[in-house]
Amino acid sequence: MTLIEGHKPITPADGIPVWDVDPYDEAILANPDAYYAKLRELGPVVYIPRYSILAVGQYASAHKLFTNHENFISSRGVGLNDFALEEPWRPPSIILEVDPPDHTRTRRIMAKALSPKVVKSLADMFRAEAEIIVDDLLRESSFEAVTGLAERFPVTVFPKAVGMRDVHHRHLVDYGSCVFNAMGPDNALRRQALERNAIIGPWIMAACARDRLTDDGLGAMIYAEADAGTITEAEAAMLVRSFLSAGVDTTVTGIGNALWCLANNPAEWDRLRADITLARPAIEETLRFTSPVHTFGRTAARDTEIAGYPVEEGSKIICVLGAANSDPEKWGDPGTFRIDRRPLGHMAFGAGIHGCVGQNIARGEIEAILSVMAERVARIEPAGDAVWRPNNAIHALDQLPLKFIPN
Repeated sequence: MTLIEGHKPITPADGIPVWDVDPYDEAILANPDAYYAKLRELGPVVYIPRYSILAVGQYASAHKLFTNHENFISSRGVGLNDFALEEPWRPPSIILEVDPPDHTRTRRIMAKALSPKVVKSLADMFRAEAEIIVDDLLRESSFEAVTGLAERFPVTVFPKAVGMRDVHHRHLVDYGSCVFNAMGPDNALRRQALERNAIIGPWIMAACARDRLTDDGLGAMIYAEADAGTITEAEAAMLVRSFLSAGVDTTVTGIGNALWCLANNPAEWDRLRADITLARPAIEETLRFTSPVHTFGRTAARDTEIAGYPVEEGSKIICVLGAANSDPEKWGDPGTFRIDRRPLGHMAFGAGIHGCVGQNIARGEIEAILSVMAERVARIEPAGDAVWRPNNAIHALDQLPLKFIPN
């Protein structure tokens, strides 16, 4: 059998619309709204012949697929490559790229380490660092918000939370970008990511070793599970590695996207300043409105169906979260950014048992930044054009020139 992008080619069932589009075209990745709309318009499931994959973009079909972990599995990879047919580009994640019962065991450990209680214990540290950074930026006439805030804050606080002794800020940011670009096809973005990972990957794994961590951080909590016999030492290192994609890249993207939303919707910023309890709803609306993770994959574990259409075993299906999160059938006015929307059920962090394990800490970090800004920043003004960075799975900003006007 000749593989296509590392997975078996499929023949779509009768009635499934066929769309000759490249979802990974850099122009689409930078400005995906028209692609999202067309995908939803075509139906609950669409066949894309360029990659011989199925795609779902309507909220109802996307949510149903993501919550059906028995028929649509993660252990064969969450990108286009099928790990049952082709060797993975790195050792698979033992929490992201694994199914129950193994997933249940590792998920329980990670969920404990990143519980709301643990995140709350980090709140004072998050706030102190947020105050330093926001005060620094208030002294600038303008600044580049991606590197100056969206990246700077997570790579300052998260290594402290994990207990990392060795910190390489650029590697921490670029590692997540590599992981998510590797989920796409053999395009320039993926090839460049794999080249960078040849350098970054070994550093990441070395930094996750027990002797490179303090004895009072999140990493030590994971290694304590190895001491208790719940997991092996090697598995502990793999779970600490998972922290660094779950806790850095999605947070960087979330902060940058929140700044972009609020800079372009000054009335919503004024509402947040007037009522800080809207910080969490503002985060959720940012996640829905911008979908930091725009696409995630699954593999059909057996012959099954999507929206009544037959789906054969081994089919690769991309779940276009960005399209689902902007589905007017679910949200009514999805193109409007409203911080009081409270978008219960958005899929920015996935859904079901594989929902992003780092979402609690991501929310805690973003809330710390927004809370400090709401107290000290009267206006967030664009200081130039925003530029989106094409990525095979992440919708993130590359440049965001801003100016903070103090109270």
